[in-house]
Amino acid sequence: MGRLLADSVPAAGAVLAGGVGRAGDLADLAAGADVIIDFTTQATVRRHAAILAGSGTPWVLGTTGLTAADEVAVRAAAAQIPVFQAANFAPGVNLVFALAERLGAALAASTHDAEILEMHHRQKIDAPSGTAISLGDAIARGRGVDLAAVMQSGRDGHTGPREAGAIGFAALRGGQIVGSHSAMFTSATEQITLTHHALDRRIFADGAVQAALFLATRPAGLYGMRDLLGL
Repeated sequence: MGRLLADSVPAAGAVLAGGVGRAGDLADLAAGADVIIDFTTQATVRRHAAILAGSGTPWVLGTTGLTAADEVAVRAAAAQIPVFQAANFAPGVNLVFALAERLGAALAASTHDAEILEMHHRQKIDAPSGTAISLGDAIARGRGVDLAAVMQSGRDGHTGPREAGAIGFAALRGGQIVGSHSAMFTSATEQITLTHHALDRRIFADGAVQAALFLATRPAGLYGMRDLLGL
């Protein structure tokens, strides 16, 4: 992602101020940048939140697999600086989120079972993916429920019958799949499937740069792809 971002920034008419690796000093970079784009690891999130809130530098956050404590740190930073957080920066998949929310509202949980299937490259370390969880969140919002209360992930063994109203997740890993996500609504008489395939990681870099340009002129607050796309 770092190499792709280095290409996407000038292509969008912006200037690349610099970059850091895992051991780099983010504070020094933030001092000379208008916006920081962060695709690092979950372990850095709380430290980065403190650094960027202290420097007043807007923060585009694409790291997934965050803990509840990480999310609290992100929201605390957003009270002081503009923060753009997204599990996936591809415009198409965010349109799928919007459609999934509408289907979640239109198709009763008592008649249509919701299942999410995702597949990624073998190196991915978190499962289900952040995008899959966002897709589940969209369906749950449409149904007016909290995803945590209805989420079923990684069924194994003698699980018994499917619980009514559950939102199920299955994660596959293999090869160098960039990202594939499907939301399936299945009743006794029909199945509706929404699917998005990411074919090139460049779509995430381009989306993150657009998010940075959007964020540069915004006041403190928490923003996402719905804001960028006007959904």
